[in-house]
Amino acid sequence: QVQLVESGGGLVQAGGSLRLSCAASRSISSINYMGWYRQAPGKQRELVALITRGANTRYADSVKGRFTISRDNAKNTIYLQMNSLEPEDTAVYYCNADLWPTGYWGQGTQVTVSA
Repeated sequence: QVQLVESGGGLVQAGGSLRLSCAASRSISSINYMGWYRQAPGKQRELVALITRGANTRYADSVKGRFTISRDNAKNTIYLQMNSLEPEDTAVYYCNADLWPTGYWGQGTQVTVSA
């Protein structure tokens, strides 16, 4: 099991930046996949970015070149650096840890981008 706590959300103008953090309650060094998802009002939750235990990354096409996911195993934390934010990025952002066959979720953090 693992508990995940996200932080760093907020209100920002279009073109601005935010950095989200996800702190885990246990070591993440052995977790094969961790990622960030988001859910906008009336829409399904979607993958934003994924990072493997070996620090390989994958991004949704909509955020490539603007968002960067990283992990700090010493701090049991993953990050999502979000630059050039757009109003379409407005959503609740969730951290996920894949401990197959169970996935664990944080409570989410709201990101609002104003035009």
